[in-house]
Amino acid sequence: MPLKLFFSPGACSFVPHVLLEISGCAFETHMVKLHKGEQNSEDYKALNPHGQVPVLVDNGQPITQIVAIALHLDQLFPQAGFLPKDGLARTQALSTLAWMNNTVHPTFTHIFMPQKFSDQPEVQAALKPYNTGLYRGMLTELQSLVAASEAKGHHWLGGAHLGPLDAYSLTLARWGTMAGITPEELPQLWAFVQKVASQAAVARVIERERLQLNMGKPSLA
Repeated sequence: MPLKLFFSPGACSFVPHVLLEISGCAFETHMVKLHKGEQNSEDYKALNPHGQVPVLVDNGQPITQIVAIALHLDQLFPQAGFLPKDGLARTQALSTLAWMNNTVHPTFTHIFMPQKFSDQPEVQAALKPYNTGLYRGMLTELQSLVAASEAKGHHWLGGAHLGPLDAYSLTLARWGTMAGITPEELPQLWAFVQKVASQAAVARVIERERLQLNMGKPSLA
């Protein structure tokens, strides 16, 4: 039974989508149209009661949350080297992945969907510029991680192999352009993003999801 990925184009589900493509395994994709509320359907909430993407279904068992899915795929496809195998390098990679998922990602959500955090228009309006400043700082920190990795001679953030840290970096940088944080502000990060995007497996996912890397929209602030 092939693995099934429930994803939404441009969402954080891009990360496991890339990992599956790199693995070379047979898998099915099911698009969830968030703007149409498909994540709130009874069928989808049977897979994920929180109504979020991604969901990976393995042998009939739904798995949610990026970190858990990345760890599961790392175990399924050890030859891909998505994460360092052991020791401090693995711990540090998982620390960075958790930071991306539980700190950087939610900060962008405060910009893009402030209505999730307040029902007061004036509070929603204040959340956008404040969190845009925080997000800019976090992308600057991400750029520093890229610089440190490259200074060590590593091809990718996790070491020798393309993995979830790299796919998430592309996603977070892309979201930044939606908040008015331009590639020119973070040249080393964006050079890295372009390198990630040029990899064959990543390029196939970008094409499948019909993504534009630089959204080039005015600031949401």
